[in-house]
Amino acid sequence: MNAINQSGWRPTAPQQGSSAAPTFTGNKGLMLEEALIFEIGDTHTTGVEVAEPVTATTKLGNLARTAPIGLPGLSEPETVRHYTRLSRQNYAIDLGLFPLGSCTMKHNPRLNEKVARLPGFADIHPLQPVDTVQGALGVINELAVWLIKLTGMHGVAMSPKAGAHGELCGILCIKAALEARGEGHRKVILVPESAHGTNPATAAFAGFKVEDIPATAQGRVDTAALKARLGPDVAGVMITNPNTCGLFERDLKAISDAVHAAGGYVYCDGANFNAIVGRVRPGDLGIDAMHINLHKTFSTPHGGGGPGSGPVVLSEALSPYGPLPFTERYADGHITLVEEETVGDRHPDSFGRMTAFHGQMGMFTRALTYILSHGADGLRQVAEDAVLNANYILRSLDGVLDAPFGDSGPCMHEALFSDDNLADGFSTIDIAKGLIDEGYHPMTMYFPLVVHGAMLVEPTETESKAALDQFIGALRSVAERAKAGDKALKTAPHFAPRSRLDETLAARKPVLVWKEPVPVAEAAE
Repeated sequence: MNAINQSGWRPTAPQQGSSAAPTFTGNKGLMLEEALIFEIGDTHTTGVEVAEPVTATTKLGNLARTAPIGLPGLSEPETVRHYTRLSRQNYAIDLGLFPLGSCTMKHNPRLNEKVARLPGFADIHPLQPVDTVQGALGVINELAVWLIKLTGMHGVAMSPKAGAHGELCGILCIKAALEARGEGHRKVILVPESAHGTNPATAAFAGFKVEDIPATAQGRVDTAALKARLGPDVAGVMITNPNTCGLFERDLKAISDAVHAAGGYVYCDGANFNAIVGRVRPGDLGIDAMHINLHKTFSTPHGGGGPGSGPVVLSEALSPYGPLPFTERYADGHITLVEEETVGDRHPDSFGRMTAFHGQMGMFTRALTYILSHGADGLRQVAEDAVLNANYILRSLDGVLDAPFGDSGPCMHEALFSDDNLADGFSTIDIAKGLIDEGYHPMTMYFPLVVHGAMLVEPTETESKAALDQFIGALRSVAERAKAGDKALKTAPHFAPRSRLDETLAARKPVLVWKEPVPVAEAAE
């Protein structure tokens, strides 16, 4: 069979720096310029005809509106086109590699979405009688069993709605356990510098005093400093493994033993579980509680606007204090929900309830679908490929970007760089803006705080070598421009719908309310 287009001809692409005149519309080819919705049409018309209301006595009193509401008047086609044009300006995991570090933005299999949308899962109501939702409860129960097996823990609380919510759940379990044994006076939580940024906030929110533990020059927890700080006032430690420097905490078992000997508990931030799932069981490292971001480890990209889910696995010591409700399967296969009114003497030490209902059903079905479709060997392969891809990026940029912990052994799921070897006046923000011109969402920037100008890149296991090579080429190109002092990089991005913003001004003085512009004639008076 002859190949199509045997001549090899292709349409020519426009050259950068083209002398073409600006367009009348502001559009650039098929990339359409878009105004605010208030600036389309006018605010004095409406796309809907509504009958005049029957005059009635208002009950609003002085709360009644006295001025026109000022909503934009648009027809249905105008409205649909506006939001469709905006959606084309989004960057998403389905468009390309999304290198956000510590956020695990990986492919979300469509099979998961199909299962989550089955009417039996998508249309149920949390107040339905238990006998009518046995299938959904079966999903929760089976997923719970898998999470316990994968982590080597004793129990799991399924109801927390996200990672930080799971952190709070674990810390409240620790608090309840300490109070149960008469040691509620332990008020200090130790948090290493290499831990996730949400950990100190969670501990403080739960009423604990937070103390930092430094990192070593190799990017891991200073174990000696941590052991030296243990004492009768320490409730526990919150540690992230693999940590935010992209490194496995090799001394975690020794740390756990020391914390337990001192009467405390060990909380592990499981946000990076993607790197060790199927390879390491946190329970074997002495962990007492760890949340699992279902929406990161088991597909559904973090930050995609969908719901999160943060079940918390618990050690035997903490399981009695887990929150309600939870599922329980009887010998005949029937599953029930243990709630406040049915708990009886089966779970008397629970610290209470964190959510109105039982958790995120959509995330439960996605996660269980992901687990069953991969199987045990597939999950192990996920972790191995994620680590392999991160190390490929790290080593491919040797000599181009500074890797502060490049000699600390293989990185885990993410590669960490700094801005140390860029030209004077250039920093991480210039690299990030240059990447936008190359068609990539920037990596995580300025975190972790232990690295100056940090750039944290997590490719995940779902990217091919070709995709990694293209990203490496783009990052290498931008970094070399920054090292050479290319001034054009200071004003990037040049090809995005909007140019570089004053991010400090936007963060400190955000304009959140649209105001109708003053007509030119009036402004001139």
